[in-house]
Amino acid sequence: MIKVILAEDHIIVRNGIKALLERDPEIEVIAEASTGKETLEKISTGLQADIILSDVNMPDLDGILLIQELKKVKPTCKIIILSMLDQDNYVQQAFLYGASGYLLKKASEEELIFAIKHVMAGNYYICSEISMRSMGLVPNTDPKPERSDELTFEISQRESEVLKLIAEGLTNSEIGEKLFTSKRTVEGYRQSLLEKTGANNTATLIRIAMQKRIIQ
Repeated sequence: MIKVILAEDHIIVRNGIKALLERDPEIEVIAEASTGKETLEKISTGLQADIILSDVNMPDLDGILLIQELKKVKPTCKIIILSMLDQDNYVQQAFLYGASGYLLKKASEEELIFAIKHVMAGNYYICSEISMRSMGLVPNTDPKPERSDELTFEISQRESEVLKLIAEGLTNSEIGEKLFTSKRTVEGYRQSLLEKTGANNTATLIRIAMQKRIIQ
């Protein structure tokens, strides 16, 4: 059982998140808090939590400061930030100070559950929307003719990894497990690859990748 403390100052939002989490039999919300200070007080009483799911903007002690303070008193407890803020500086600060995950509040129930279990297993997680935003590269628009075996588009290292696993016949879920990311994120990579290569299905995508010598 994964024991979670839910730190969120808006009670309606907190109740909604709690209801989602409690649908999963492997997750238990053992306490709720409306401020960062209240969260630390619950931990200081000896409450044993595996993960704290915390908003960034909270009274008296925000999510970033909460991470710093928590690491002093309970370094084994993991924190996942759940926020409306998707600016890179917030994401970077969260991980810099010791967060294990960062999710946007508009993430799906499936992704929220996946993130908690993924972090519990000792991994880091960043939500699919932020990952997808940062993964794309501008296609090469050089008008010079290209040899058939040369790339006429650019793909990221992560897209290359996904492409090779697609060629091995793995499903989106299986690829997600291998790369420690969600099925939804893998679907985003797959769609990006189809668009960049101009392929209309997986078979064509693999054929183009072999022609361009991305995979052997």
